[in-house]
Amino acid sequence: MNTAEDNVQVSFEFFPPNSEKMNETLWASIGRLAPLEPRFVSVTYGADGSTRERTHAAVKRITEETSLTAAPHLTCIGADQGEINDIAREYWDMGIRHLVALRGDAPPDTGAYKPHPNGYDYAADLVEGLRKVADFDISVAAYPEVHPEASNAIADLDNLRRKLDAGATRAITQFFFDVDAYLRYRDLCAAAGIDSSIVPGILPITRFPQLTRFAAACGASVPEWLSQRFAGLEDDAETRQMIAASVAIEQVQRLQAEGIREFHFYTLNRSELTFAICHALGVRAKQAAA
Repeated sequence: MNTAEDNVQVSFEFFPPNSEKMNETLWASIGRLAPLEPRFVSVTYGADGSTRERTHAAVKRITEETSLTAAPHLTCIGADQGEINDIAREYWDMGIRHLVALRGDAPPDTGAYKPHPNGYDYAADLVEGLRKVADFDISVAAYPEVHPEASNAIADLDNLRRKLDAGATRAITQFFFDVDAYLRYRDLCAAAGIDSSIVPGILPITRFPQLTRFAAACGASVPEWLSQRFAGLEDDAETRQMIAASVAIEQVQRLQAEGIREFHFYTLNRSELTFAICHALGVRAKQAAA
């Protein structure tokens, strides 16, 4: 008999390592999470375009050494249209069929974002261009609590629509901890006639100070109740991990109760919390499930 849990699909995000120790951590995590058979694993591309070679190397190894579907990030930053198209063609020739298309952020200390001369101006333009290169499956970003540079929620929603109309397949949200904010956003998208998947992005909390920096940079709220959960645990890694698992499991189970069946995990190249959350969702290696 099939259960609702049988229909849950997950995907994982990794970032390209910049040291041998981080490389070992990444590949240990991939080994731990691969048996869960994610729909795809995305590999980030430095917000300012700074990790191009390392992203490519990680994607190449995932493609050659695992059965996982790799989905490299591509951004509008630091390259003209021809360069980006060449990268996309190279990925296609490697067997890559799924990309994550993002505008990207301006390099540090350069001020507000400005499109690259002769580049793709924004993510919708990038999606349109990539679709002309090849028949990629393309994921884009969505912001339940509004992109920090958007003038308002409606303008932000219109931008999402442009990306989907340009040929994107699904949207993956920025991480959030206010489940109601995600549910309101999902309903707003539906009311606006957007019928593509709006996949919730889940960030297991490995270090709370790091989380608050991430949240401030991307406009995600950190509820007071969440701060209280982690208060006083600065020197207690074991309890922090237990609290982090509890928070994320509560979050995904509430989403699951609301009919959500797709989840994207920002793993930060760690496997422990993501593996535990997937287990709670009923996503398990086939051998273990049997």
